[in-house]
Amino acid sequence: MNYYGTKELAASIRTVRQNTIQIAEDIPDEQYGYQAGPQTRTVEKLLTHIALSYSFWHQINAVERRTTLEGYDFRGTMEKLGAEEAQSRTKDEVIDLLKKNGEIWAQFVESVSEEFLGESVEMPEGATPPAKSRFEILLSVKEHEMHHRGQLMLIERMIGIVPHLTRRMQERMAQAAKASS
Repeated sequence: MNYYGTKELAASIRTVRQNTIQIAEDIPDEQYGYQAGPQTRTVEKLLTHIALSYSFWHQINAVERRTTLEGYDFRGTMEKLGAEEAQSRTKDEVIDLLKKNGEIWAQFVESVSEEFLGESVEMPEGATPPAKSRFEILLSVKEHEMHHRGQLMLIERMIGIVPHLTRRMQERMAQAAKASS
């Protein structure tokens, strides 16, 4: 019996994206150019990277439905994504991109069959592991976003913002303390 299928995965993708969007909304426009250190992305570029990064796996799984990555044009794809990420965007444009692309990805994930999740995709020669299930691949998009969202939460702290998840926890703890007294 499978307890975690496409509906659950799509719901978790939407939850993760909504939390990313909340961070994007909480960071002021004037901080979108903030860079945590040399050779790191600005807030704008990091959020744009999150919004666009699904497209690699969407191309492989939804558009081409590849069963192997042998011969795939990684360089061309990365150059195209890099050029799209490099475009200057306003805070509102970044948030719109996060919303639009997040929903495209969630709808795709929600539409696939359980059998599709179990299919194997061969990785390029020399990769470890040599193949991954589509479930693992689809899940990796969410894991990638959560990795970068952790960076954004640290950036929030650096610019003086208490992250929304921390604020919510603090509010619940204050309510519980008030109720118990």
